[in-house]
Amino acid sequence: MPEQIYKKQQDELAKLIERHTGQDGVFETAIPSLFFVRLSKVIEPVCRVYKPAICFIAQGLKEVLLAQELFKYGPADYLISSMNLPVIGQVITASSDTPYLSLKLEFTQNQIFEVLKEAEIQITSQENTNRAMFVGHMEVSILDAILRLARLLDNPNDIPFLGPIYTKELLYRLLQGQYRVTLAQIAIEGSTTYRIRETIDQIVNNFDKPLRIEDLAEIASMGTSTFHRHFKEVTAMSPLQFQKHLRLQEAQRLLLSESTDAADVAFRVGYESASQFNREYSRMFGLPPREDIKRLKTAMSKA
Repeated sequence: MPEQIYKKQQDELAKLIERHTGQDGVFETAIPSLFFVRLSKVIEPVCRVYKPAICFIAQGLKEVLLAQELFKYGPADYLISSMNLPVIGQVITASSDTPYLSLKLEFTQNQIFEVLKEAEIQITSQENTNRAMFVGHMEVSILDAILRLARLLDNPNDIPFLGPIYTKELLYRLLQGQYRVTLAQIAIEGSTTYRIRETIDQIVNNFDKPLRIEDLAEIASMGTSTFHRHFKEVTAMSPLQFQKHLRLQEAQRLLLSESTDAADVAFRVGYESASQFNREYSRMFGLPPREDIKRLKTAMSKA
């Protein structure tokens, strides 16, 4: 019976996403921080910074690469990014007959804290850290909360009142699930994860500025070696690698959206050497900037 209920809810959610999109793209819904995605074909990998969010696929499959760590998920799973993380994502199963359909609900550390406080969920601060991205097995209670939130789009007058309530319900269900401790740590002041999150925000907001590990370690109230170890446990990369990913992703975006040359973009994202920028860009994306952008624009024109 639970499997039948799950399949029925999954089908309903897929139809709801299809109805509220109708064409390929990423769509911001009338519910704050809720996005729908529809794709009818497999496209090139996409680089972006994932904000804290839960992602659920109603139809199709997707892969997300965090540094060298691959996360693959589909309709039986959900993916959570609990912090700002630079990733490369690619939909790997999609067709015109069976399009990829998914939703993403972004959340904040304050929302997690409010649910912990209001629901009186007791989770203690932890010294150890875990990866800030994980894939969990979807539970009926979580899918039920997702569906209840998404259904509000068919009753828009209910969104202002019920939207925040159903969002809290979904976060509450996640905080009852298998990764409840990992998720809760981002909101527990003083925890190691909380302090690493503060340094991540610092890098994200100042990615084009010079980075000093000593300054970040001071923000986290840790020794440099301890900070470096915990940062890598959370993000799968060192602080310098994290900054490099942010810079190169922003460089690719600028080159795609503006008529400018690679040297100018290199300077804008924080590089002092154009040759170093070209080397690191080629290493990350597989081609020099000019060739990579040409390839991406050709692929986009065929989409």
